[in-house]
Amino acid sequence: MKCFNICIDIDGTITDPYCWLDMANKYFKKNISIEEITQYRVDEVMGVTRSEYVDFYNKNKFELHSGKEPIRKDVKKTIQKLIKTNNIYFVTAREKDLEILTYHYLNKHNIPYDGVFMLGTSYKVDTAIDLKCDVFIEDCYENALQLSTSGFKTLLIDTNYNRFPLNEKITRVFNWTDIYNILEKMLLQKKVI
Repeated sequence: MKCFNICIDIDGTITDPYCWLDMANKYFKKNISIEEITQYRVDEVMGVTRSEYVDFYNKNKFELHSGKEPIRKDVKKTIQKLIKTNNIYFVTAREKDLEILTYHYLNKHNIPYDGVFMLGTSYKVDTAIDLKCDVFIEDCYENALQLSTSGFKTLLIDTNYNRFPLNEKITRVFNWTDIYNILEKMLLQKKVI
């Protein structure tokens, strides 16, 4: 029997969180640096309207999620270790039309999983409830708050755009080694109880 149900976001969590920047800079004729990305929403970062961003995203989403996005360090080996004793579910705001590209990306990088959920919305609480999530790994501060205030232990992987105050259910992590160590400690505590 598996120990934990671990839910993991994809974009910015297993992928490089800034991989969209070059394309957005070119499209909007900007020169924004990684250090300037202090908000999650690309429209706010780029100083454009929400509809201008939506237009950019709709025109470029297949290229943005084409599988070329760099993967964060240690994601593959960490998830390969975790899946031996835990259920791994990817829960993403990506829309259904990105499903084939998403599976291709995970398989290309040999990232194992028990399920992939393409929500088409950033609201992940209901899916976390359905999956009986024990821990959610996320990069979006607003999502982390929403999940944590709904009772879910959340590991927020550090980025320039999520450095805001945390509540007691959110733990900031800096890499996938941190994530693994925290989950191992939780597992040991569970075995003691």
